[in-house]
Amino acid sequence: MSDAREIALDCLAAVLRRRRPLEEALDDHPGYGRLATRDRAFARLLVASTLRRLGQIDRLIGHCLERPLPAKARGVTDILRLGLAQLLFIGTPAHAAVDTTVTLAARHGPANLKPLVNAVMRRMTREGAGLAAAQDAARLNTPDWLWRSWSKAYGEDTCRAIAEVHLSEPPLDITVKDDAGDWAARLGARRLPTSTLRRDHARPSELPGFADGAWWVQDAAASLPARLLGDVRGKTVIELCAAPGGKTAQLAALGADVIALDRSEVRLERLEGNLARLDLEARLVAADATRWRPDTPAAAILLDAPCTGTGTLRRHPDIARTKSSGDVGRLAARQDELLSAAVAMLAPGGVLVYTVCSLEPEEAEMRVAALLGAGAPLRRIAVESSEIGGLPQAVTDAGDLRTLPCHLADLGGMDGFYAARLRRSG
Repeated sequence: MSDAREIALDCLAAVLRRRRPLEEALDDHPGYGRLATRDRAFARLLVASTLRRLGQIDRLIGHCLERPLPAKARGVTDILRLGLAQLLFIGTPAHAAVDTTVTLAARHGPANLKPLVNAVMRRMTREGAGLAAAQDAARLNTPDWLWRSWSKAYGEDTCRAIAEVHLSEPPLDITVKDDAGDWAARLGARRLPTSTLRRDHARPSELPGFADGAWWVQDAAASLPARLLGDVRGKTVIELCAAPGGKTAQLAALGADVIALDRSEVRLERLEGNLARLDLEARLVAADATRWRPDTPAAAILLDAPCTGTGTLRRHPDIARTKSSGDVGRLAARQDELLSAAVAMLAPGGVLVYTVCSLEPEEAEMRVAALLGAGAPLRRIAVESSEIGGLPQAVTDAGDLRTLPCHLADLGGMDGFYAARLRRSG
């Protein structure tokens, strides 16, 4: 798998140095698509595991060095990061982890540092497991700004519980069009209280029903906001910022006439492909939601606003390394613009569901509070736990939806989502 490791090395640098999303870095790498399916999966797992455990790994590297490596040798640091991820967290046999890491160093690092890489890897073969077990993994792998944010918002204990869930690869969550009980048996999955099917991670395309369009991948938490619109059968629903389209598929499968709007034509093309596989229909519109308006005011709008995505770190550990506290404020301004536009599109008596996959209150609760505080002609419609699979812990005191990664922890956790349901007066 030397090619997979070299691609992983390139993509790790793209994430850490150029702040590129991991999936984007992989998809754009010229060699990634040429890998066999198994090797593609390994390359992604290797980078994701390195990012997920980066704080621990860097502390272990520092333990082995008298002084940090110079900036010009940062590629060697990345090689060691990938090597320790294999050795300590993926389960690669020690001899393979050491040999392939030293080979990468010989190909891509200064020749004089190859012995150092060999020495670090061999020392970690002897001492690494014990040292890693003694680390505070949850704290080390969570950037300071996120730890402060979550501690303030949810308390220290809940913050730690969230961070601990982030240490593991997430399970595979599936939303089916119908007959969830039958598909649970066929897929070897369990049915969560939210009706989502969950099974151990697998390649979706290799599972029964994928090619036939019987289901799609969607985290349990991501399936909840669309439910807050109630019975949408035969109704027109405008979905703003719709791509990649899990909620679009959900609404269409429930019988809604969906207008799915996104400003990215590339993302809409992917959404269109997903709908074609699922044999579902929606009207796709490429436009900026702050400028576009429907022909007639809408009775139902789902605004899935762009956000930092910090609620999805289980699935996208690169977010912890590509986002910062500054992004929260920048995106909050965009969210305010989108909320104002959504209100302008909404008919009197119409319902707006605002949702983000962020754990940061500045992008969630505080945006709705600012909207209502500014006098928007809206009132909150409280969420009932019966609407979301009987999860009372996911309903806030204000009556909004707030899932945390540590909810359903005994069943594998879930993504962090926020949603508020608002009705326009008049």
